[in-house]
This record gives sequence, C-alpha cells and structure tokens, in this order.
Amino acid sequence: MSAAPVPRTARRQRLARIALVTAAVTVTAATAAACSTSAARTGHTDVSGGASGSGKKIQVVAAENFWGSIASQLGGSRTEVTSIITSPDTDPHDYEPTAGNARTVSGARYVIVNGIGYDAWADKLLATNPGSDRTELKVGDLVGVKPGGNPHRWYSPQDVHQVIERITADYKKIDPAGAAYFDQRKKAFETETLAPYNRLLSGIKSKYAGTPIGASESIVTPLAEGLGLKMRTPETFLNAMNEGSDPTAKDKTTIDRQIKNKQINVYVYNTQNSTPDVQAQVKEARAQGIPVATVTETLTPAGASFQQWQTAQLRGIERGLAKATGK
Repeated sequence: MSAAPVPRTARRQRLARIALVTAAVTVTAATAAACSTSAARTGHTDVSGGASGSGKKIQVVAAENFWGSIASQLGGSRTEVTSIITSPDTDPHDYEPTAGNARTVSGARYVIVNGIGYDAWADKLLATNPGSDRTELKVGDLVGVKPGGNPHRWYSPQDVHQVIERITADYKKIDPAGAAYFDQRKKAFETETLAPYNRLLSGIKSKYAGTPIGASESIVTPLAEGLGLKMRTPETFLNAMNEGSDPTAKDKTTIDRQIKNKQINVYVYNTQNSTPDVQAQVKEARAQGIPVATVTETLTPAGASFQQWQTAQLRGIERGLAKATGK
C-alpha cells in the first residue's frame, strides 16, 4: 500500500529546521561516548537509543533504509546495520535528527549517507562527532555527483552497483578477516539476489528504449536514464517539485499539452510527494488513457528489501509501457 501523499517544503525551510537542531545534536554527540544500550538492533529498525559499538560485528549506520538494506545484505552476520530513515511517511529531505540518532552515529564504525544535499542533517551528525576510526561513505562523492545535481542515486542502476562495490571494499578494510565472506556475499547479491532487478532493467531497456514518458519530479530521472526512456517533462519542473518550489506557468502548460496530445506514453509519479499540481496531472493522464506508474522515496512497504521495492516499481513501469505501446 502506498504511503499518504506528503507535500514537500522548500529547501530553505528544511535547512532552517536543521540549523535549529544542530545545537542539541552537538551537545548529545559530545556526551555520546559515555552512553550505551544493550538493546538488540535489526537491519532496518529506526533506533532511538544508543549504539553499542561493541562486539565483533561492524556497527553500520545508514541515513536511509534503501542504502541500509543493501549494506545489511552485503554484510550478513558480520555486521549490524541500523537505518535512520525507515518509515514511508518520513520525508528524508525534512527529517530532523534526534538525540538517539546522534548516539547511534557516535557508536558506528561505518556510516553511509546519500549526500548531494539530500540528507544534510546526516552531515551535521557526522560533523559534530568526527570519529577517528570511523569509515564514511558519501554516495554523491563516490559517483561524482556534486551539490546541485540529482541526489536520487539509488534510482540509478549504475550508481547502485558502484555503491555495492564500495561497501564491500570498505567492509574488507574494516574487517580483513572477513574478506572472503564479504566477497561471497557480494557475488551472491549481484548474481542471485539482484537477478530479477537486473533482468527487468535490461528487458525494459531493450524493448522500450526511446519511449517518451512524463514524471512528477526528478526522482524518476536517473531511472529513466538507466532504462533508456525519453523524459519529456521539463527539467525545470522536475527540479522545482523536488525542491518544493512552485512550478512555472510555462512548465505546467507544457506538461498539460504533452498529456492532452498524448506526447508521453506513461506518467510516473512519486506518491510521497504528491502536490495538487501533480494530482491534477495524474488525473488528466488517466482521463486521456495514459498509464500511470508510481514510485516512492524510500522502501515501501517499510519492511521491504531494496530489490523487492525496486522490482515491484519496475514491473509497474513495464506494465504501463506494455499497455501504451502494445509491445
């Protein structure tokens, strides 16, 4: 079931809220070394208590659960992975870190954040507690996307595979004794676990490359590029929706024309950022007989794995393309 639509605020409002919590986070991080808890942690649980940092397992914290899911599956029994953002109802852009989050990060040996301005609150947590023995992975830096670029790298198949390679390499450096184990986990994950995901990617690309689509925001752009689909929605509109800004009248007119004249074959929208403008486009697309497919910002349902979530969305896009093209 899709999460209820969550309108997104402008980035300047997000940054203002982050600034308000920075002082509290700083105080918490300063005393975090003395705090611990014996509570058990699972791979995709949003932990509000402290991180133990003890034992032989690598304590891993991922800012978002899509990266946490991958990290957990690659790490297996030699890691304990905690994801901070786990609920489909939580917008990672707007998240305000808690004191518990600060303690969790302080006890981590390995931290994964998306970067590119997507989770600036996570940067604040890292900056207030620069652990000397902690390894940090910023996905944006890894894949070479600078601030201002499209932050939704988990929707880029190429970038996902880069992240898999780096996480495995980092695990092997942190835990050399487990190198062979991590190599085996990576091989199984890429060749077996992700097989349905990879088949869908290649199948859609080979069958529907060049097919024009429309979208509600820039979250769809990396996936469209990976599938070889032609994005017709103006980039300025996609970016405005991602930033929480008002789209221009010109862009809305362009999209209305594309839908009315059926210049797109499928419309894809993020159900977690469904504004009145987007809802109007979805309604019009359906009225014109244009198939509508959905994606979400984070794992949906909350307990899903990365591959379950992605393959379900890819199948929805594939069905829409098949219906629209007759292929």
